[in-house]
Amino acid sequence: MPDPVEPEPLLDPPSSPVDRFDQAVDAAWGRVFRGHPLADRVFYIASQVGDFSVIWLIIAAADGLRSDEDADASIRLGLLLLAESALVNQGIKRLVRRPRPASLEEHPHHVRLPRTSSFPSGHASSALAAAGIMSHRHPKAAPLLYGLAAIVATSRVHVKVHHASDIIAGAAIGITFAKVAERVWPAPPRG
Repeated sequence: MPDPVEPEPLLDPPSSPVDRFDQAVDAAWGRVFRGHPLADRVFYIASQVGDFSVIWLIIAAADGLRSDEDADASIRLGLLLLAESALVNQGIKRLVRRPRPASLEEHPHHVRLPRTSSFPSGHASSALAAAGIMSHRHPKAAPLLYGLAAIVATSRVHVKVHHASDIIAGAAIGITFAKVAERVWPAPPRG
């Protein structure tokens, strides 16, 4: 007779509509994407290059090589992302202090495990802020920039270091931050 299969230990039962939403999204995401080699590779890489806004700073630096105005816009983006990071990581996360998702699974690839609060997602906020700021200057690139931002943001659910609601809140903060940044400190004109 085969050994009985032990059920996986249950995580804390969802206690609020937000918890139920987060668990439903995580379960659905896991069924569709997690464990697929290509999806795992793409989302783990996206999560890594989203650390410290590296992907956005690389794109801005490359863009800044074209002219003095582009260099000014790249420096502006770097300073705005620094301000966005301070707002989210040193401000909002310290106020909310939401625990990270509990994961019983091994990660198939390396992922840096943050020590800060889960809410909101800094990756999502910086990705959407960067995409919004850069799209204002390069509107034809907006679909590509926002698509990349969506991959970086959702990678955090894939690697199980954020809840889906953290991503949604982070994205809303990033979009709002980009709009406010354009009003307060408009991008230099294109030369």
